[in-house]
Amino acid sequence: MAQYHPRYADRAGRAVAGYAAAAYLLFLAVLVYSIGFFADRGVPKGIDGGTTRPTAAAVVVDLLLLGLFAVQHTVMARPRYKRWWARVAAPAAERATFVVASSLTLVLLFWLWEPIPTRIWHLSGLPAGLLLAGYLAGWALAVTATFQIDHADLFGLRQAWHRLRGTTYRPAAFTRDGLHRHVRHPLMTGFLVVFWLASTMTAGHLLFAAVATGYILIGTSFEERDLQRHFGEDYRRYRAEVPALLPVRLRPRRPAPVAGTRG
Repeated sequence: MAQYHPRYADRAGRAVAGYAAAAYLLFLAVLVYSIGFFADRGVPKGIDGGTTRPTAAAVVVDLLLLGLFAVQHTVMARPRYKRWWARVAAPAAERATFVVASSLTLVLLFWLWEPIPTRIWHLSGLPAGLLLAGYLAGWALAVTATFQIDHADLFGLRQAWHRLRGTTYRPAAFTRDGLHRHVRHPLMTGFLVVFWLASTMTAGHLLFAAVATGYILIGTSFEERDLQRHFGEDYRRYRAEVPALLPVRLRPRRPAPVAGTRG
């Protein structure tokens, strides 16, 4: 790796680094708010807070907000978008821009989310405490997973750092260590825990959890195809050996494909 030299810290490099740092701070603020939003406590407006509208109108608004997040996340995560970005803007700012767009989309969702207060279940006492503990554990799992992938790379900081130093950026290496020995997508596993472990499950919360779960299943299938294209046989073997989201398999394990054959 090239040694740091002041001449590499040009104006564009400093701008990208400052932009990435601001994007990361925005993400942290949204993360903290998210923890309170889904628990419906400690924030100005939680998932069950706010003015109640007619159910049909609330469902339409909430589905549009979820759809907006899904479209933004899906389009900006695809290799085609990344190739387009590299042609029209600084490649080192691409991931930070994804973080900004995702964070702002979530801010919009939190702001405009319409509660649907009909209760599906409500627990109190010890059961509620256990669910809260599991909920917080889900967030801990999700955050831990980002560090095991490469936290700085995931949020665009490593790309900006290389641009600032004038060194060559290389994407994070494929890993199957730590949490990835048990599930292929521990970050998504953490989110599933967060969405479903609620002592009070309202119709609005259930709508969010169900749609978000569906999106995770669809989104991970797209990501798996990209990962197989990028890592080839290594990832196909990994996929055959390790479950996607749950640390147990719901169907019998298929043998890993042999190199040179089609699975």
